[in-house]
Amino acid sequence: MDREADVTISESDRLHSQLSRFEGMFPGYRTEIVEGNIVMSPVKPHHARTIRLLWNALEAQLAAEWGFISDVAVPIDGDNEFCPDLAVVPATEADRYLSAYPPDLIELTVEVVSPSSVRNDYVVKDQAYARRGIPHYLVFDPYRAHCVTLWNPGPDGYRGRDTVPYGETVTVDTGIGKLRIDTSALPVDPSVT
Repeated sequence: MDREADVTISESDRLHSQLSRFEGMFPGYRTEIVEGNIVMSPVKPHHARTIRLLWNALEAQLAAEWGFISDVAVPIDGDNEFCPDLAVVPATEADRYLSAYPPDLIELTVEVVSPSSVRNDYVVKDQAYARRGIPHYLVFDPYRAHCVTLWNPGPDGYRGRDTVPYGETVTVDTGIGKLRIDTSALPVDPSVT
């Protein structure tokens, strides 16, 4: 990695302990710390299906030295501890099965929008992931039936962004290879017409 970690593992463990108190208490909800607040988002079936389809599509394209973490704590700063829906990290790190991972390991992170996570996924995480130097951030939105690709991280968020409607192919040119995701099979919330 050429990015230097700002959060040590001991700091990660300390930050993660804030969330670990809530694990298992609220089945069907995903819990994160966002801007110093505990945020619980209900998980719908199309949320999990989207993650599974994306994982499979990315895994088929990545070299064996890359792996995945999902819904595992990533301490960003004192006010934010996210659990990305999916993140690409070195396989050796993913295989350590940690309770928290430093953000400097992440090459690409993916969030799938929930009704309660719209601002967090589009605004808060855009800025926070970019500040931490995560090269690529993808937001899949089953309520708007599109994917927003973000790249070129800066201090105030990502400087590059494209919106790709579901039904088209998302192409992301990363440092670990050119990735293509066919969005035609991704589920869309039934409320979308």
